[in-house]
Amino acid sequence: MSQNQNPEQKARDIIDEKLDDTGWKVQDRNKIDWNVSSGIAVREYWTDVGPADYVLFVDKVPVGIIEAKKEEEGCKLTVVEEQSAEYASSKLKYLDNDPLPFVYESNGELTRFTDYRDPKPRSRPVFSFHRPDTFIAWLKNDKSLRSRLMNIPELGIQGLRDCQVKAIMNLEESFKDNRPKALVQMATGSGKTYTAITSIYRLLKFADAKRVLFLVDTKNLGEQAEQEFMAYVPNDDNRKFTELYNVQRLRSNFIASDSQVCISTIQRLYSILKGEELDEEMEEENPAERKEWQKKPVPVAYNKDIPIETFDFVVIDECHRSIYNLWKQVLDYFDAFLIGLTATPDKRTFGFFNENVVSEYSHEDAVADGVNVGYDVYTIETEITKNGAQIQAGQYVDRREKLSRKKRWEQLDEDYTYTGKKLDKDVVNPSQIRNVIKAFRDKLPEIFPGRNEVPKTLIFAKTDSHADDIIQIVREEFNEGNAFCKKVTYKAEDDPKSVLAAFRNDYNPRIAVTVDMIATGTDVKPLECLLFMRDVKSRNYFEQMKGRGTRTIELDDLKKVTPSVVSAKTHFVVVDASGVTKSVKTESRAMERKKGVPMKELLEAVTFGAESEDLYVSLASRLSRLNKQLTDDERETFAEKADGKNINQAVRDLLNAYNPDIIEAKAFEIKQRDPEIPESELKTQAQKELIDTARSTFTRELNEYIENVRRVHEQIIDSVNIDRVTRAEWDKDAVAKADDLVDDFKAYMEANKDEITALSIFYDQPYRRRDVTFRMIKEVMDKLKAEKPQFAPHRIWQAYEQLEDVKGNSPKNELTALIALIRRITGIDPVLTAYDQTVNRNFQDWVFGKQAGTLKFTEEQMDWLRTIKNYVTNSFHLEMDDLDYAPFDRLGGRGRMYQLFGDEMAGIINEMNEALAA
Repeated sequence: MSQNQNPEQKARDIIDEKLDDTGWKVQDRNKIDWNVSSGIAVREYWTDVGPADYVLFVDKVPVGIIEAKKEEEGCKLTVVEEQSAEYASSKLKYLDNDPLPFVYESNGELTRFTDYRDPKPRSRPVFSFHRPDTFIAWLKNDKSLRSRLMNIPELGIQGLRDCQVKAIMNLEESFKDNRPKALVQMATGSGKTYTAITSIYRLLKFADAKRVLFLVDTKNLGEQAEQEFMAYVPNDDNRKFTELYNVQRLRSNFIASDSQVCISTIQRLYSILKGEELDEEMEEENPAERKEWQKKPVPVAYNKDIPIETFDFVVIDECHRSIYNLWKQVLDYFDAFLIGLTATPDKRTFGFFNENVVSEYSHEDAVADGVNVGYDVYTIETEITKNGAQIQAGQYVDRREKLSRKKRWEQLDEDYTYTGKKLDKDVVNPSQIRNVIKAFRDKLPEIFPGRNEVPKTLIFAKTDSHADDIIQIVREEFNEGNAFCKKVTYKAEDDPKSVLAAFRNDYNPRIAVTVDMIATGTDVKPLECLLFMRDVKSRNYFEQMKGRGTRTIELDDLKKVTPSVVSAKTHFVVVDASGVTKSVKTESRAMERKKGVPMKELLEAVTFGAESEDLYVSLASRLSRLNKQLTDDERETFAEKADGKNINQAVRDLLNAYNPDIIEAKAFEIKQRDPEIPESELKTQAQKELIDTARSTFTRELNEYIENVRRVHEQIIDSVNIDRVTRAEWDKDAVAKADDLVDDFKAYMEANKDEITALSIFYDQPYRRRDVTFRMIKEVMDKLKAEKPQFAPHRIWQAYEQLEDVKGNSPKNELTALIALIRRITGIDPVLTAYDQTVNRNFQDWVFGKQAGTLKFTEEQMDWLRTIKNYVTNSFHLEMDDLDYAPFDRLGGRGRMYQLFGDEMAGIINEMNEALAA
């Protein structure tokens, strides 16, 4: 393209190229050949209001207009919409046409499109032009997509939670308002994916959507989404989703023409648009574990195999971490509605979705509705975790290669001081890990009273090496075998999916250790404890990690893997052994120029196209330091994998990319080579070439070699400093929360005392406690479950355990727990006391009082009395008719009791009802 073209012609040349890419043949009005293509774009076609820049014909029928503008008039595209609409509604020369429905305004770089068949036609930005066959398909339908969205029928709410109903209804209202982006914020565990599938089903069935893209950012999430689509059965059809519509999870670059739903990682779709093969390891990586590089994205170009209209809707799962920087281009490419799903949006997320939040359902809302469970914090702190330690010069220490874990024995030449932050990265102190694990083991009866086994626990480690250290020590300290504690990370030797399935469904493993694999997006409903042995600086990522524990699970399902539980899951516990709950969290994880950024991430950022001085200088500095540690053989291997370039040259290239003198010299060289390049572009071109030279060195093969060779240099094992636990207790916030929970429970019960018979008796008519029946207590329980599921008796019981010395273990029966709680809040018992202890004490007092004189019960009479006592413990009241059923029938029933007690039988029953309830 000539540099001397006028701006208008330059814009038209770009438009011509884009039209050609999208299947249109551009022709002059006096040289039309209708046979070259079904789609013809005719330049300067005359209308009754003047010549239109382009008129689009499909099968010789006019369907659209393009109004072309100069490149510098991109900001004026919306200004000329009236002009282009006038062309579209005019009569074309020689033709008695109806108004043309499809109208573009474009300066080549920016293009806006309006479908005048829409209810309220509104222009929208598009990456390129639509294909002719797309217009053919659109015109076969009487209504546009946005018109069809206006007629979606009312949502059937059967089987849906209130939060899901709200999200779907508001989302459909957003579609009707033609809002291009919408954000669905729903707490982890509240059914975001199910909500999205329900919405997708309705769009396919009632709005005749062509195809929907379900976008994820890890392969793991894609597999889960596929399973949910396969299991989904709509409430208006008894067939599964996959029997009604074709669902394709992309495993290659091929998108089937007959698929109505495509599931893909955003990494794969980016590679498809770029026409490149994807390194499948990229689909395993969790973007939340990567630094947010300030990078200049490698541009996506138009791909003829995947036109912009391929998808009508794009659903982005975990959108808070996958819509920025490099990946944003994938979303900008398609002419589609964008729907974001996340539990933890941040300011950037709200901004990207134009602040159109159609659903706000927080973790607190989900806990209040019984959809999620809340959590408490238990803190374990050691001296070395908090303060670090010092190893004195002259001490012998192990140095361990991180990768092979091979050790060598070495004497320190000088004192080595390390902080808590260096633990398990530069320094491993087995005593620190061991003391945390021992404290966790010893405090489990306090954290989870009444349990016979370790609750399902997930430990978050810093690195794979750290995870291995933790696993060995956990097995030792709990005196258990390999099955008890397993590693679940992408690099685990065992199949991570099978280990994860066992963690979810089997008794073992009781403890799983992970670095990142199940930090987000993986359901493990029986999980009751999260032990953090690493810090997390990203607020969003921390919320996602905590989200692993929020899932609810019913008693029968929980008992299958944790047999000693006595209730459904009521809460989970965050055990903070790293200060994670107290450290400052940031909205995003923006990179800073500092030593803490891992080498692996520096390498990947350069390879992936990041362009910042901090990044290149940091990597150069890191490689320079590494060079001093390498052997000659290692340097030779580096050069072989770097296509002959030694490590010093690689460092020099990195530094040259941002060296002003080198850039200026390079610009002069380019000028000598190509005098036509404008002065204003010289330095930009020079720096681009220098950056490309530096970046081209770092292939994936070389990066892996650098990372592996770096790992052998090295990690200190501190076996000198013995750690001790300085603190193991409920976090102050947890105690405060427990106090608030008890107060809220008391207030609710008192507010309802006049409506429920049992409460009325305990509060206002204590002399009638003997009349409280099983049915009355069940009425209280049913009301709690329906209105306040967060007041589950076992949950309130544990809150009391954090506040006072409770007498007895948490009862297995939730009704006996409830009656003990009622006695406590109404002041009958000064401290919370297990109801069986209360009944046993009252029974002993009553029997002692009866036998204080001449009356002595026989052994068979005592058997009867003990049976009545046990019955009242669980059923609260004995009626005469109860004697005809278990457990009394095995003793001879009502007749046998009368034989034993005679006319005193009725009086004894009344006395025991009153005495035992005292």
